[in-house]
Amino acid sequence: MTTRLNGRLRLGVNIDHVATVRNARGGPVPDPLRAARLAEAAGADGITAHLREDRRHITDSDIDALMECLTLPLNLEMAATEEMRAIALRHKPHAVCVVPEKREERTTEGGLDILREEARLRDFIAPLAEAGCRVSMFIAADRAQIEAAHRIGAPVIEIHTGGYCDAEVAGDALARDAELARIVEMAAFAKELGLEVHAGHGLTYESVGPVAAIPELAELNIGHFLIGEAIFVGLEAAIRRMRAAMDAARALAARPD
Repeated sequence: MTTRLNGRLRLGVNIDHVATVRNARGGPVPDPLRAARLAEAAGADGITAHLREDRRHITDSDIDALMECLTLPLNLEMAATEEMRAIALRHKPHAVCVVPEKREERTTEGGLDILREEARLRDFIAPLAEAGCRVSMFIAADRAQIEAAHRIGAPVIEIHTGGYCDAEVAGDALARDAELARIVEMAAFAKELGLEVHAGHGLTYESVGPVAAIPELAELNIGHFLIGEAIFVGLEAAIRRMRAAMDAARALAARPD
């Protein structure tokens, strides 16, 4: 039997932590826009940037520059606040990914609880969709949350892969396999509902293969690992290797058993 895959798996490169390094010292370098251009040369299909409320990495001027100069689609990650929606409506990026956000967290922890504020989030995303932005909801691999995303009219979900990746790093094969099985099952469920399915958070060369092989996934968004690896091998080389690992996993999954 041959697994039917839904086209080439897209790679979105998150450039947030280029800005993190820049902001640690102040000044203009390293430049996130330059990183975005290198990512395109290395085979990225899109650029992701999270404009946090505290502006700890990406800033408003970064979004201005990306929208003015970027040739790849921009996926703007943001919290569900009026300020962020106004920014998104002004720029009208290709995609908007709504994520949970806490001031005290180091990075995004878990997915949105759409069930808890379904009515508010439905109203929040409606103007974004009307403006032509492709709206994505960043959620856990959870049936109820996926159903809620579908009900509020989001065309895309992004499944949080952090639990799977943490288990891989910890060497906990049982937890890793359970997390992966949940992602596989929920990606298929979301696809059946008519949603486009993305995934991301914490993926590395070692963990990306089984996720990339999931046939229902259309896109992976990867950032922190690639920026860290770039310190040692350069950004283009890091992205090219990730792109190759994703393609290899897809090709292997498509082979007859």
